[in-house]
Amino acid sequence: MKTNTLLKVENLEKSYKSNKVIKGVSFEVNTQEILCFLGPNGAGKSTIINILTAALGYDNGKIYYNGQKIGQKNLGFKQYLGIVPQELAIYEDISAEKNVQFFASLYGLKGKDLILKSRDALEFVGLLDRKDDKPKVFSGGMKRRLNIACAIAHQPDLLIMDEPTVGIDPQSRSHILTSIKKLRDLGMTIIYTTHYMEEVEEISTRIVIMDDGRIITSGTKEKLKQGIQNEKQFIIEIQNHKALDLDDFYKIEGVKEVSLTDNILKLTTLSNIDNLDRIISALSHYSVKINNISCKTASLETVFLKLTGRSLRD
Repeated sequence: MKTNTLLKVENLEKSYKSNKVIKGVSFEVNTQEILCFLGPNGAGKSTIINILTAALGYDNGKIYYNGQKIGQKNLGFKQYLGIVPQELAIYEDISAEKNVQFFASLYGLKGKDLILKSRDALEFVGLLDRKDDKPKVFSGGMKRRLNIACAIAHQPDLLIMDEPTVGIDPQSRSHILTSIKKLRDLGMTIIYTTHYMEEVEEISTRIVIMDDGRIITSGTKEKLKQGIQNEKQFIIEIQNHKALDLDDFYKIEGVKEVSLTDNILKLTTLSNIDNLDRIISALSHYSVKINNISCKTASLETVFLKLTGRSLRD
């Protein structure tokens, strides 16, 4: 096992009755990286998180932490974890500071150390000035930030975050993403699940793309995009397309893939060939009305679409 591998998962499987939801998943998490799990709802991201945090058992597979095999209950492993669950885990009727102190005390902090580290965590998430307020008066974004403070006060080696920005305002999302990058700079290792492509673009050091309980591919943003750098995609909103023959577009130089869904025509074409005029001419031949044309170059969204045949939020 590599010396910089903090966590290793081998051939993980999990079923609910006859429904297999995790299908032989293997991956590694390296020290001081932000590993982002990307996939639509139902891909299996949260199930993996629940297994790693011992909230859920598994059928087959092995988990290693710092080279040591971890049992199903993960008892010796959990002390190194900070957990930010998808659902808020805070108490609405006690102060923000008491919330952080309660969760930090579960990891053995006490006395002055408990007070100082709880306040450090609140300061880090920008809530120290609200330490005496109860979360029931907080906005959704502030509650999410408090949840993070509760997870980091004991200064874990590995922080696991399961869609921590769901349903919050853009300012709070930006604050959380900036905080995550700072935690990594301070030496923390982070596993982060999301179905927001833009978050992965901003914070990831490496990405795992999941769909239907499997890992489809993994790598850095640059590596994942590399395979489609020579392609671009035209998205054309059209009308009066009943007589349109999609096979005609494959006769145009550079066109590799064509699809029509409702009124949206998508054409994947080689980026070094200028063929938009011929595409428009083909549409004019069928008297198709064009409402809008846009062009996408290599992005994580196009990578995901190419691998799964659907957009991330389908």
